[in-house]
Amino acid sequence: MRVTVKDGRAIKVTGDPDHPPTQGVLCTKVSRYAERTHHQDRLLTPMRRVGPKGEGRFEAVSWDEALTFAAERLNEIAARAPEAILPYSYAGTMGLVQGESIAARFFNVLGASRLDRTICAAAGAAGLRYTYGGSLGMHTEYFEESELILIWGSNSIASNLHFWTRAQEAKRRGARLIAIDPYRSLTAEKCHQHIALKPGTDGALALGMINVMIGEGLIDQAYIDAYTLGFNELTARAESYPPARVAQICGIEEQVVIDLARAFGSTKKASIRLNYGMQRVRGGGNAVRAIACLPSLTGAWRERSGGLLLSSSSWAPVDTNALERPDLLPGWPSKLPRMVNMNAIGDALLHAGDASFGPKVEALIVYNSNPVAVAPDSVKVAAGFAREDLFTIVLEHFQTDTADYADLILPATTQLEHLDAHKSYGHTHVMANLPAIAPVGESRANTEIFRGLARAMGLTHPALFESDEELASKAFCWDDPALAGVTWDTLKTKGWAQLKLAEAPFAEGGFQTPSGKCEFFSERLQRAGLEPVPDYLPPYESAEYAPALAARYPLAMISPPARNFLNSSFVNVESLRSTEGEPHLDMHPADAHARQITEGELVRVFNDRGSMQARVRVTDRAREGVVVGLSVWWKKLAPDGRNANQVTSQALTDLGGSATFYDCLVEVEAAY
Repeated sequence: MRVTVKDGRAIKVTGDPDHPPTQGVLCTKVSRYAERTHHQDRLLTPMRRVGPKGEGRFEAVSWDEALTFAAERLNEIAARAPEAILPYSYAGTMGLVQGESIAARFFNVLGASRLDRTICAAAGAAGLRYTYGGSLGMHTEYFEESELILIWGSNSIASNLHFWTRAQEAKRRGARLIAIDPYRSLTAEKCHQHIALKPGTDGALALGMINVMIGEGLIDQAYIDAYTLGFNELTARAESYPPARVAQICGIEEQVVIDLARAFGSTKKASIRLNYGMQRVRGGGNAVRAIACLPSLTGAWRERSGGLLLSSSSWAPVDTNALERPDLLPGWPSKLPRMVNMNAIGDALLHAGDASFGPKVEALIVYNSNPVAVAPDSVKVAAGFAREDLFTIVLEHFQTDTADYADLILPATTQLEHLDAHKSYGHTHVMANLPAIAPVGESRANTEIFRGLARAMGLTHPALFESDEELASKAFCWDDPALAGVTWDTLKTKGWAQLKLAEAPFAEGGFQTPSGKCEFFSERLQRAGLEPVPDYLPPYESAEYAPALAARYPLAMISPPARNFLNSSFVNVESLRSTEGEPHLDMHPADAHARQITEGELVRVFNDRGSMQARVRVTDRAREGVVVGLSVWWKKLAPDGRNANQVTSQALTDLGGSATFYDCLVEVEAAY
């Protein structure tokens, strides 16, 4: 990003035209970053609660008062039961310094409970790890040379604009674009073909493709023999997924399965842009594994414009141990504090504590996240946050749904105001983030807030007080070949550096698995007692897996991001929220007719976990049997004070312990 500053105020944020992936372009959301930074509701001073939890009534206090208040409560709890203190954070700030550096060290020194940060991408990351050895894939820029692109589970126009630019260029050059998505998104509308499969059936479709490709000889046997492991086992698995069965599972035509397999198998410059929506179901990890097998079967990896990209984040040689200092944990490495899965935060906060769970959670420090809005099974989440005996600190830019439940809100800086270092998961560059303006009001960087908490609590370990510059200088393994010749100083000077990687990274194998091959069969999974070969697992909430539940709640609901929101970020930016208007639910005409629901009607979406209201749009963009609620609204900015996570579940994925947001059955009725 480039920031135009006038009189100490950011007045414009644009893309860096010299940065190859960005090419001077920012998405709709981030282009409003200056508006968000200087928003009239920006938190400017520490705030202490004066009313009941959830009402959002606070009084301003000084930093000294705030830190003293926090230290007294935290020290008392830490002295009795350090595991009763729990961090909660994710990707509100994605930098390596302002994310988990001093924060991680602080909780490690205390011996606090650990957080399993799996809410977004862990199932897919696990799928890639067991198949490729990490979150690895092709370079974004070479998609424009592809002859066939499968855009699988991704509304790229809304969530991956820089890839979409390359896909459009490929289309102009004659490439065929195929969208695979239960919803006819803006992206799907602009592709040559849209395959509207049932939610959670992506793994079956991939296995059906493998069945056809192997059966018709549309594979590169030489590549398979040299660079893959477990072909015979994968072949045996695929035999159970003939196109007719796959068509029935996915709710599509048999010929669609066959034609897709033939197109991919017969095109050497074939690529897949996979995204995280399709892995937010019970079988998400296995589905990613199955899809990730496809380019290795056809030898598409031989071409720089062939292969797959879900995430490229593992290419960056991040020095996580240097940043987070896990060695500071008491008992490291043999006996560690308990781990709490962030998707189960509702249950965790409501747990009374016992021998198996450990002590009740008494203190929660939230940063880089808004769990009351974004965590699943929101009724339980809000009930947990409402506990009067829970001491909650929230580091934030705004008074979010979560901040309303805080005992103490500490104002944090935005990306324009602090120093950071970044890796990417959508391209293969690393970046320096230099502050463009001074902190707004009395806001402080996350690192400085945690340093302040440590001082106030009387903690003395030197690792808690390293400067942001020192942290950034340790962010990467600078001696890694991918960063040859790059230092923190050179990165700051230029702003970014291209990782030194092969154009076609797996043209001659070189996967980062234990075998060095693409592992269709994973011995690591087998040793863990899990299925070593990719398989299809029907969604928890489906007629196939839970027929009685499906009889009561026959509609599958998915809640992908609205174009103008980034999860719950930017929802309070009025220029963006006004474009979204209000919460909407897209419903197929047949489903609307069966319920006597008409266009524009206010409806109630519900299941056993909760309910929300939305304005219905009757459209065939949603396939029959599926409703789509574009998300994630702040509850306080929705007309009924609720959002889609009222109905989502805390159930976890097959691999990675990730969230199953799109594995959700509901019913819809007119709101009265």
